[in-house]
Parts: sequence; structure tokens; C-alpha cells
Amino acid sequence: MTIHNFGPGPAVLPDVALKKTAEAILELDNTGLSLLEISHRSQEFEAIAAEAESLLHELLDVPAGYRTLFLGGGASTQFVVVPYNLLNTKAAYLETGAWAQKAIAEAKHFGEIEVVASSKDKNFTYIPKKYTVPKDADYFHITTNNTIFGSELHTDLDCPIPLVADTSSDILSRPMDVSKYALIYGGAQKNMGPAGVSFVIVREDVLGKVDRRIPTMLDYRTHVEHSSLYNTPPVASIFTVREVLRWVKAEGGVVEMQKRNRAKAKLLYDEVDRNPLFAGTVAKEDRSLMNACFVMSKGNEDKEAAFLEFVSARSIVGLKGHRSVGGFRASMYNALPLESVQELVDCMRLFEEDNK
Repeated sequence: MTIHNFGPGPAVLPDVALKKTAEAILELDNTGLSLLEISHRSQEFEAIAAEAESLLHELLDVPAGYRTLFLGGGASTQFVVVPYNLLNTKAAYLETGAWAQKAIAEAKHFGEIEVVASSKDKNFTYIPKKYTVPKDADYFHITTNNTIFGSELHTDLDCPIPLVADTSSDILSRPMDVSKYALIYGGAQKNMGPAGVSFVIVREDVLGKVDRRIPTMLDYRTHVEHSSLYNTPPVASIFTVREVLRWVKAEGGVVEMQKRNRAKAKLLYDEVDRNPLFAGTVAKEDRSLMNACFVMSKGNEDKEAAFLEFVSARSIVGLKGHRSVGGFRASMYNALPLESVQELVDCMRLFEEDNK
């Protein structure tokens, strides 16, 4: 039976990546050992990690001078590690959702934080447009896609100071001009792999500039020097990341992913806008291609539970919206096929027919 997985993360992964991981868990490349048993300092794993980094750099066209790290702890740990390494006196943040708020809260432990703009006044249903980035800040932090509220920055910003981005939920969904960023980070469990590993793409020349002493494990330079192998990394998760990156490359790279993601989003948002039972929650120009949030329209709120039951009976899972928004959230990451979105749209039309 086909399951249509709209879960926000951990999320749908390519079938080939799941199959290769399952095979490797039983035995990795005729080594006689499971992927879960091999040493992280073995030649086999060093080759896996090196290929994952190389593929990511190829897919995103990462310039010279940047290093990629695969670390434990998820993006939430990076909320602390980023200011530990980069914030000397003051940092600027764009407040566009719950994850941005969490990043701001952690950064306040390390210095002055200026929130240059916020969309909190409308429950984070838009991306602020007019604001000034203070040139005396050590960096400007953005969250490129807001998984909970369904808004997204669709272009790379020009920034007068080092730009830092949490790209947890839209990495690899479109081409990026990495040269515009000092540091890009995120959890892998949306578009890149399973839960358990985070990624950091950092320009080496921004490191070592703060006055404070940084604990060894929280110092990016430690992990750069040891190629993410200073301590035992999440071996199995990194293997799956490599398989996902292989799949993205084989399917045509991030340009092809962007094309598919735009088609999926258009299909769903067009139905949300057409169907009298549903209503979008985000400003149209800022709607996320990754996480489409919508609710029952005014006067139809009492049908929410019935619609969730209706789609569940048709093998659609993960559609319930976050409690901060309510309604529904269709997460349409790279590996989700267009056919799954069509199935959801068909359900919305059938539900409309049943409720006339």
C-alpha cells in the first residue's frame, strides 16, 4: 500500500536511500560488518563522509574556502554553537517563526541581540521586507523556511555583514548562492537525510574572531581540523545523507528539485485558493514551497477533524497542522512525489463534493 507522507520531519526519504541504508545495516559493502558496527575511523566510513561532503559541495556549488561539517545535536544545538563562535558583542536576527525565536533566545546568552524585524504581529504569516541590518553587528541570522507557520525566503539576501542561515527545512530545494553566506546550518531530517545528524557549511575565515574561550566540542575549528571525526559522529545517519545526495544528483540536482517543488506547491495552493472549504494562512508571495499551511475556511471550522479522518482513510499521513497554527500542514520535501500531492488535492475535491 502506498503511504503519502506529508510529515514535517522526520520526513519522506527517497526509496533508493532507504533501501541502500537497510542493506548496509545488514552488511556494509562486503565487509562482514553492519553499518552500525563499523569504526568511524575506518577507511570505509571516511570514504562515506568524504563523498557526502563532496556531493553537497557539488550540488550547491560551494566555493573554495568553505568546509562542511556533519555533527550531532540537531539544528537546536547550532542555536548555541553559532553565537559561541561568531558573536563577539552584538548580532542581528530576523524573527520569522518559532525556530527563529529559539535561536534568538540562545544567542542572548552571548551578547546584545537586535531583532531587526519581526512578523510576530500577524502570527508569522509573512516575511518582513523593509528593515535595516546594523553594520556594527557581528552577523545577521535568518531562518530561510518556517516549518511551523509555512513562510519562506525565496531568494538569497545581499547582506553588508556576515550572513548566517538556518536552512533546516529547505536545503537542497533550490539553488543557493553560497558565497553570500558566512555560515549555513540545519538538521538533516527534512531534505537531506534522517534525524540524528546536522550539517554546517562554514566559511573558514569567519572563525577564530571572538574573544571568549570556546569549549573544544563547541568550537567549529575543532571539527574543521578533524573533518567531523573529532568524536564519534552519527555514522548511519551520514551514510543515509550520502545516499540522499546521490539521489538528488541522479535526479538532476537542485535545479530539478526546484522545478518539481514549484509544481507541487502550485498544484496544492491552487486548490486551497479554489476550494471554498479551505483557506491559506500565509501571504501569497511568502508561501513556503516546503510546508503549505492551510485551514478550514470561515464557517467550516467544525469540519477539520472530519477532513483529517477522511484523508487518513486514503493513506495520507502527517497532515495535521502544528498547534501554533492549527488546521493542516502539507510538507512537500524533495522526495515527496507529485502523485502524493495530487492524491491530497483529489481528497480535497471529494470532501468538497461530500459537504455541499
